[in-house]
Amino acid sequence: MLRSTQQTTRDLRRHNRSALLSRLYLDGPGSRLELMQASGLSSATVSNVISDLISDGMVAEAGSVDSDGGRPRTLLQVRPDYGNVVGVDIGETHVQVGLFDCTLNTLDTATFPIADTKLDPEQVVQLVVQGIAAVTASTDAASLLGVGVGVPGAVLSDGLVHAPTLKWSGVPLVSMLRPLVDAPLYVDNCARTLGQAEMWRGAGRDASRAVIALLGVGVGAAVATGSDSYRSATSVTAEWGHTVVQVGGAACRCGSRGCLEAYVGAEAVLGRYGKDLSASDTESKMIELVGSSDPDAQRVVAETAEYLGIGISNLVNMLNPDKVVLSGWVSAVLGPSVLAAVRDAVKRHALPYLFAQTEIELGQLGNAEVALGAATLPVLQLLATGARPA
Repeated sequence: MLRSTQQTTRDLRRHNRSALLSRLYLDGPGSRLELMQASGLSSATVSNVISDLISDGMVAEAGSVDSDGGRPRTLLQVRPDYGNVVGVDIGETHVQVGLFDCTLNTLDTATFPIADTKLDPEQVVQLVVQGIAAVTASTDAASLLGVGVGVPGAVLSDGLVHAPTLKWSGVPLVSMLRPLVDAPLYVDNCARTLGQAEMWRGAGRDASRAVIALLGVGVGAAVATGSDSYRSATSVTAEWGHTVVQVGGAACRCGSRGCLEAYVGAEAVLGRYGKDLSASDTESKMIELVGSSDPDAQRVVAETAEYLGIGISNLVNMLNPDKVVLSGWVSAVLGPSVLAAVRDAVKRHALPYLFAQTEIELGQLGNAEVALGAATLPVLQLLATGARPA
């Protein structure tokens, strides 16, 4: 009975720490009174937990605000310098590694093209390790809370990765990386982690249900649902890029025909243009194509906007999101010039009452957005446990 009581007390303490830490992290600075009202915990419990979090260096006082007729209330916030996290984006064109503080402010990034690796898993892993070493070279190893890795594919419970865009099938990525990474390691689908980052810090922050579309060489999406609880947004990934938008259409890498990815993925867009471009890599070619005055280039861009709008309208009709966020490097390159056309296409193809409830926006997280998404994985563990990883 004593052990059971001790276990219950420990679990309750961890839950309370997680609840208050998550509330401060996700909603920003707040007072003890606001935490008490939001959590339903007693004043004494909130005071005790906050004292522990301050003592542990996770939370600090951050000024004060006036109260209604009483003494000013002290604000509390999560300390950005409590620790650092690393996020790794294993993409189809590059490996990007970012170092972030505890509240996901960018401290450093390193990017490595992967064309020369031929997508060989061992060579990609070496680039990941090299990138982690580069961004953490001047930091204290003890400050590193963990490393999150985002991959464009499915990560199974046994650590095997299936990523068709990388031509990976059953790659034991977790077991390959773990001996080489001197920190807690987390690996997940990059669309899911990016969706979490957009819901925490980006365009999805005020959404109750958002679709985060990740556009690159491949095309994916995550359906993220906000929560009024102390937990983060929850999300599931969808193989949106392999929904058919043209019967008997262009061949897709998955073996089917007419998939959305075969019309809006970067290599598909460049292939449809079919003319030589002066740039040598895929991302630079896309930038050149979008900025070209060639009528054929403009036609391809307009077609891409139409197909993208059709794909989004399918999401709107099926999922009824209040927001669709276009993220990924192709969105950053293409989005500003086609967003109006994409919205128009969605309006024409989605049910009117559903379209009226849906905002379509570009992502807000910047060039390191996928690495930032991966960095949410160790932060999520911190929030879930209310303590530094053992």
